[in-house]
Amino acid sequence: MTERVMTLAAVEHLCLRALTASGASTDNAAAVARSTMLAERDGIRSHGLLYVPIYAEHLRCGKVDGRASPVVSQPRPGAIVVDAATGFAHPAIDAGWDRFVAAAGRNGVAALTVFNSYNCGVLGHHAERIAEAGLLGLCTTHAPASIAPPGGRTPVIGTNPFALGVPDEAGGVALVLDQSASVVAKSEILLRSREGRPIEPGWALDADGAPTLDPVAALKGSMLPAGGYKGFGAGLLVEILASCLSGAALSKDASPFSGTAGGPPRTGQCFIAFDPSAFSPTFSPQVANLLGAIAGQEGARLPGGRRRAARQRTERDGVAVDAALIERIEAFIR
Repeated sequence: MTERVMTLAAVEHLCLRALTASGASTDNAAAVARSTMLAERDGIRSHGLLYVPIYAEHLRCGKVDGRASPVVSQPRPGAIVVDAATGFAHPAIDAGWDRFVAAAGRNGVAALTVFNSYNCGVLGHHAERIAEAGLLGLCTTHAPASIAPPGGRTPVIGTNPFALGVPDEAGGVALVLDQSASVVAKSEILLRSREGRPIEPGWALDADGAPTLDPVAALKGSMLPAGGYKGFGAGLLVEILASCLSGAALSKDASPFSGTAGGPPRTGQCFIAFDPSAFSPTFSPQVANLLGAIAGQEGARLPGGRRRAARQRTERDGVAVDAALIERIEAFIR
């Protein structure tokens, strides 16, 4: 595999050009391009440039409206609701963001829900953004069904990640926890299928309910939940918040995030922000005490350590990208 080293700015610009050439407005494309750059910055390849050809394809076939204008409403003081209008999730989230953060500051707690939307990229980046505002953030997003209930074979919920963003007392971020209900993100299996590499044991089942190492068979079958029935329960919790509460389509009724089958997936997100000062004067010292008890143990590490290390490396050295992937993306620009 031939690789080219790109700066983070070049990654963002390449994505922006591909999306605008495929029909997205500049503002909408810019929000997605920044998310793509952040994924590459943190070493999360499955959510980075790999997804750009899919985004471009979906713009062209109508699975996502690149010129959508999100509609924001605030039915209650602490409730911000955004209709993404079948466009990208990123600009819809941005559209409601300032009201969301302001409401959390005024009320002590607020929620932002988004419906009629699409893949929102790395969920942890949204949680980190909440923490950067000095708030404690819980973020959820659901996805087209890929996990069957324990004992069943038909997928009902998506990989359905949740993320927690925790502020520190110095105006920064103490912790970002980002994990899915599945053993691994579905995009990782998609990446393996594109690279022709087998997946790991315990990741997925094929369409007949049998364990498989074939990523293509896994994409036609069911992802396995992390921790068995407990992981499925976590995914169900996310489904209730990100789909049912937001008014989005259920995962089982959403069209896939890959391929051209079906119309817009109409999925959703739910973000909740707490102002710690409204609840406890000892929040920050307790967080520092807790995280210190973890990090202080030899061999232990806090969640997000690998992402932080990748961030430092790519900000210094750039990103190594498969030259063939760059060519696929550039083909949408010509």
